[in-house]
Amino acid sequence: MNHLRSNTSGLPETRIAFVQASWHKEIVDQCREAFTEEMMRGGYAQSSLDFFVVAGAFEIPLQAKLLAKTGRYSAVVAAGLVVDGGIYRHEFVAQSVIGGLMQVQLETEVPMISAVLTPHHFHSHDEHQQYFSRHFLLKGTEAAQACISTVAALRRLAQFDAEAEPRPAALACA
Repeated sequence: MNHLRSNTSGLPETRIAFVQASWHKEIVDQCREAFTEEMMRGGYAQSSLDFFVVAGAFEIPLQAKLLAKTGRYSAVVAAGLVVDGGIYRHEFVAQSVIGGLMQVQLETEVPMISAVLTPHHFHSHDEHQQYFSRHFLLKGTEAAQACISTVAALRRLAQFDAEAEPRPAALACA
């Protein structure tokens, strides 16, 4: 499945979707900001990045799947902070989100890059707020680097597929 559309110049257009949970938004926003800066350093125009906010991390996989199914995006990046203290156990939510993203990736063949983090202990005091804000800056940069390298690798693979000579049917099953 090729997710690289051509623009009017004939060059492949690469769009990236970034989905973030609204819980702990002030912290997760750091990931989005660092991601955007690193993508621009990597040669992407800010206009090629689309941003979406969902209620919580649990809602990320569905949004990611709907975005991937549009055929518009070369990758979807997910960001969220899943902490202990809610109705659900945070391990269940985190596992469901990551498992859901993997399932979406395999079903749609659109890469899912995760910056969904689950700290063992999180408290809403200044020290943890500052620590995780800094940590999400790092994770945003890392997510962008992973996104850039993954999309580039898939482009190379698509190019190899396009250049490959058709194999005889008898050899295709070998």
